[in-house]
Amino acid sequence: MSASPTPPSHLDDQQIERLSDLLDRRAVPFKGFNLEALDGFLSALAVSPSQVPPSEWEPVVWGGKAPRWDSPEEAAQVQQLLLGHWNMCTARVRHDGDSLPDHLAPLMWLPEDPELTGEDALREDELDVGGDWALGFFTAVELREAEWDQWLDDNDWIEELFDYLDRLASGETINPDDPTAEGTPVSYRERLEIISGIPSMLADLNHHRVDALTPREPVRRDAAPGRNDLCSCGSGRKYKKCCGAN
Repeated sequence: MSASPTPPSHLDDQQIERLSDLLDRRAVPFKGFNLEALDGFLSALAVSPSQVPPSEWEPVVWGGKAPRWDSPEEAAQVQQLLLGHWNMCTARVRHDGDSLPDHLAPLMWLPEDPELTGEDALREDELDVGGDWALGFFTAVELREAEWDQWLDDNDWIEELFDYLDRLASGETINPDDPTAEGTPVSYRERLEIISGIPSMLADLNHHRVDALTPREPVRRDAAPGRNDLCSCGSGRKYKKCCGAN
């Protein structure tokens, strides 16, 4: 049996189109992800407080159960595309917004000409940019909800990031002073501002994840000298008659 090929480090345009088509045909009709939602989902998994194995997250992509593929070869090709997308997202979170290469940019649909007015103006639902990405992100958060909640409780800045993403997902801004009041719709320009900050948000979350997983060296205190030992101050007297007398 030949070894499985190594997944690509990122997907090229042709592979992205192939994966998008597969998702539209085999995932979206079964309440699975489109490409944008998958990108948000995998991005959240890449910065998750703890690792989520593919055996847990892959069924979610397809709506709960992976499709039956026509052949083992097709199944292997789909797996390569998914893992290539995963590699792309894990590489993305290691860059901030200024250093992010174009080929690692978040995969989101954006209208080509959102400035059209009058009869040519885009409908409101066509300006719902970033919504699917944010919904995918929060779906991944639910897989480790308790751990994310702990991060949110301990870090106000993470809660602020989640608030921005929630605006993309819900399409409205909630008044923190009156959560029961009707929300204010998020404009297209506000959405673009949030989207432009996503790479830096992911980088900050990844730095936090790495710090949280890094073992901390315990602070070691030098053992105090015995009362009959010579004092460490160099006086030549016993510790109990010198610095230990206090």
